[in-house]
Amino acid sequence: MLRTIALLALTVFVAACTPPSPDDALRDLGSFKLGHNIVVAPKVQMVPGSRPVEAQEWVDLLTNEMSTRFSQYEGDQLYHFGLSVEGYFVAPGGVPLVLSPKSVLAIKVTVWDDAANKKLNDEPKTFTVFETTSGESFLVGSGHARTREEQMLGLARNAVREIEIWMEEQHKENGWFDAQIENPEENAAVAASE
Repeated sequence: MLRTIALLALTVFVAACTPPSPDDALRDLGSFKLGHNIVVAPKVQMVPGSRPVEAQEWVDLLTNEMSTRFSQYEGDQLYHFGLSVEGYFVAPGGVPLVLSPKSVLAIKVTVWDDAANKKLNDEPKTFTVFETTSGESFLVGSGHARTREEQMLGLARNAVREIEIWMEEQHKENGWFDAQIENPEENAAVAASE
């Protein structure tokens, strides 16, 4: 019985640590359609002890991952991203089971409504994203278990997932990405029915 419980716990732990994929099911983002996807890193800071990464590497990787994920949405209204890479720590090899540092990425995101020609969030939303651990990287640290590029990709995909979850929350709670009715008579009818 104890062995079965331990096996189930390990299965749940490993499943919870599966990194996101660009092919995961899409979330409810209303009428969202990707317009411009601008990623910059003019003041990116590297935490001491990190594996070094050039700013342009972050820009290229995040631009690609954002485009790959968000271009799948087929709404009829354009929205644009402004994303700034603020800082990072890509874990080096530590001392297994003693010092196993975890990679982290800090970014700021702004979403623009093309039709309204304005930001949806007045202040950039800050995300601090940690890498997903696997059974091996949990025990020995990702610096031993993964290449620098694998660590960066995991961070980028986790960042995209966090942005997508936040956008879905904003859609449900604040009406982001709701379809905009251009006909004034239809607007009046909608307002009267609410």
